[in-house]
Amino acid sequence: MYPKQLILTTINIAALLAVLFLLGCNKNSGDGKNKVKEIFSKELAQTKTDSLFIKNYISKKPAFKKNDDLLYQFYGERDYKLAWFKENKLVPQSEKFISVIEGSTAEGLDPKRYKLVDFENLIKRYQEMSSSDSARLELQQEIDVALTASYFNFASDFYKGRINPNEAQQVDWNVKNNKIKLNKALQTILKERESTYPYYEFEALHAGYTNLRDALKKYREIEAKGGWPKVDLGKLKSLKKGDSAEAVVTLRKRLNPGKAINVNDPKMRVYDDALVQQVKKFQELHGLDTDGLVGGNTLKTMNVPIDDRIEQIIINMERWRWIPKRMVPKSLDQKYIWVNIPEYMLYIYEDPDNNPDAERKYKKVMSMRVVVGKELNSTPIFSDKLESVVIAPYWNVPNSIVEKEIKPNMLSNPYWLETQDMEIVTKEKDPKPISASSIDWASVTEKNFPYMVRQRPGPKNSLGSLKFLFPNEYSVYLHDTPADGLFNQTQRGFSHGCVRLEKPVELAKYLLKDMPEWDESSIQSAISNNEEKWITLPKKTQVYLVYFTSWVDENGDVHFREDIYGHDKKLKKEFFS
Repeated sequence: MYPKQLILTTINIAALLAVLFLLGCNKNSGDGKNKVKEIFSKELAQTKTDSLFIKNYISKKPAFKKNDDLLYQFYGERDYKLAWFKENKLVPQSEKFISVIEGSTAEGLDPKRYKLVDFENLIKRYQEMSSSDSARLELQQEIDVALTASYFNFASDFYKGRINPNEAQQVDWNVKNNKIKLNKALQTILKERESTYPYYEFEALHAGYTNLRDALKKYREIEAKGGWPKVDLGKLKSLKKGDSAEAVVTLRKRLNPGKAINVNDPKMRVYDDALVQQVKKFQELHGLDTDGLVGGNTLKTMNVPIDDRIEQIIINMERWRWIPKRMVPKSLDQKYIWVNIPEYMLYIYEDPDNNPDAERKYKKVMSMRVVVGKELNSTPIFSDKLESVVIAPYWNVPNSIVEKEIKPNMLSNPYWLETQDMEIVTKEKDPKPISASSIDWASVTEKNFPYMVRQRPGPKNSLGSLKFLFPNEYSVYLHDTPADGLFNQTQRGFSHGCVRLEKPVELAKYLLKDMPEWDESSIQSAISNNEEKWITLPKKTQVYLVYFTSWVDENGDVHFREDIYGHDKKLKKEFFS
């Protein structure tokens, strides 16, 4: 951090000598004095600002104080040389930046947060001033510092998020922070350094964000034209194919906002095949059962107001700002596992060139359905690195489950553990068996239970045949499950917090593909042995467990999902307050 006390401006010595020379030669000449004044002003204008000027300026603009450290660092690193002026003229990037903050509504941001200075007026005054005007230098410094301070305020929101998830108590998000160095980004904008990231275009870092930004524009255009109507079925419980009702006309308007519908055409009242397909598409994009029936959750979802959807898009754009600019550290293979909790899906993305220094070209190479935590045992949101695959794992039952679920069963049936293929062992490197009958189950609590209940490998094991470990404070991991039927459910919040996989063997094959000894045959053979086997990956794999309730797919279709854990509600309260 750079000191905030006075740092004196260094005046070009040659310029000072020139001034003194002119003073000596023209001491009796008014024209000479004016010439000296003009040269002196020009030379000063080519020099610098200082920390005292910045300090005094910030004191008058408290909104700039939150990034004052960046201001001192940025100017200190350049010896307080002005940034936005070249030969006393504003560089072209200044005009572009001012237009960016003017149009920040398109980013789901509020321009009022960044338009703290009337740049148009300041710049006009500066351009109208004579180069010999002694006040011109101070105005030049003011414009330069104001542009820099405004950039840091805007860029902090745009690249890191308007809400800091680490500071907002209501926001549940522990994904690795986006640690972008905004002072370096500004140097890129000013063409003082090169970067592979699009800072120089004032552009976002992730396609997921820019796609949502395009969706935001589209939905705002629909809103400006009146939005969409509420579908009222009246006395009907639902609409099915072949039904004829006035509500069908409204349904057409809802699914085709802005499109002219001939309300007098009797065919518009009939729920025909084409409209059924539109409803199914709507259901697919909203994570609903694609049965083509309009009623229940489908009707409820259709009648969500457009301004609510706009807010939903905006807060999911905010979440993208929290995602690290580099999805995968340079030290790892350029691939990552992405679990979107409200979508109940897992994806794997990889860079086919595996070049950590190249512009990102991640492609989706695998997808599968997952089961996540129920609302009371929600899956946490965080990022980590997967490092081990465990074949035929034991399930070490958390003490919270021992108290809440195993204890009541043991009190009603002393042999219940055996029916579940479970055992009690000591918490040692070489665990020793403990008799279930020796435990006073009535007094067992999560905190006082000194042993470990574990489920043996095999067909009854709750983890199935495989688990994938990325050690974390939540004791959460990816794993198989014997309850395959749950993957046929549309809403899949059934676990205690871990993520259950639809295709665990496929994931194991992918992660172990660089280990020839572990092909599908050897994996299946090890599973059938029912003996726990740990495999350490040659390189760790980046994992993200995230929470996006709106996104845009490869076809440009906008998806929305239910806020299953209430995180949207909390973030909206923080963001729009």
